[in-house]
Amino acid sequence: MEITGFHSLNDLFAQLGLSSEDAAIEEFLAQHHLSGSEKLAKAPFWSDGQRVFLEEAILDDSDWCEAVDELDTLLRH
Repeated sequence: MEITGFHSLNDLFAQLGLSSEDAAIEEFLAQHHLSGSEKLAKAPFWSDGQRVFLEEAILDDSDWCEAVDELDTLLRH
């Protein structure tokens, strides 16, 4: 059974196998950035599994899409 609904940024980090505590997310965002045209899923700091998840979330317009978009935006600031 698939669970649908809103996923927070903390949920996304947990799904990606990363620490989902607010301080850990802030540290991740301080250490990682995307350039103007760089695709989120193509960034060098993701594992293969993380990359596939991020690509599929966008391509499938899944319920993770909003959290992935938020992460993309935050990595560009």
